[in-house]
Amino acid sequence: MALLDQKYTDRPYYGVRRMWKYLLLDMKISVGRDHVRTLLRKMGIVALFPTRNLSKPNPAHRVYPYLLKGLEIVRPNQVWGVDITYVRLAQRGFAYLVAIIDWYSRRVLSWKLSNTLESGFCIEALDEALRRHGRPEIFNSDQGSQFTSEDFISRLKAEETVKISMDSRGRAYDNIFTERLWWAVKYEDIFLHEYQDIPQCRAGLERYFRFYNMERRHQSLKDRTPWETYKAGLDWSVNDGQIGMMQTTLGRA
Repeated sequence: MALLDQKYTDRPYYGVRRMWKYLLLDMKISVGRDHVRTLLRKMGIVALFPTRNLSKPNPAHRVYPYLLKGLEIVRPNQVWGVDITYVRLAQRGFAYLVAIIDWYSRRVLSWKLSNTLESGFCIEALDEALRRHGRPEIFNSDQGSQFTSEDFISRLKAEETVKISMDSRGRAYDNIFTERLWWAVKYEDIFLHEYQDIPQCRAGLERYFRFYNMERRHQSLKDRTPWETYKAGLDWSVNDGQIGMMQTTLGRA
């Protein structure tokens, strides 16, 4: 499972057959294709095409339209995105990490760790982001049951002005900023430290997200940190009525 997790982070378009061949031929591990499929399902991992990641849709839940096609992301709090990823633990199997990110600045606004895929920890992350950073104009997610649940949607609707957007099926890169975040989190922290359990992992992620927001410079942000970009964008909007310098258009980023 650790090898599958690392390969998926590096090659998220690998399906069961490619993962099986990777273990069998590259890593010289004698394993059956059906067992690889079972492990991937247990981890909640699905290849990017035609569907993606841990969030499984619930047919009973309403799906909202995708609002971001061709939209220029030009200021903080214009669009927030949310996603879930798998985190392996050395002693206790695995956990799940949810994060809410501001798409303009790439700043991680809130995150939570859980040992289940129930929607509760996602709602906690949403509450924290709203409490600490106000509200976005648009909140984007995939069609996973955690984000289409009545409790989660009701929390967003309570903010009244927030528009709800959901990725269409097959649009694997709609949430690309959060996918890039997961790559960084795993290669720069999770894979290096091999956390033993959830408390240790939570403490480590606390340190990493502080570094990610405050110190890690992004070339796409003109070598500024997410925190610098977020703060500068707010200052421009409030003080000068100007729009941020870095513009991102979905489909060109």
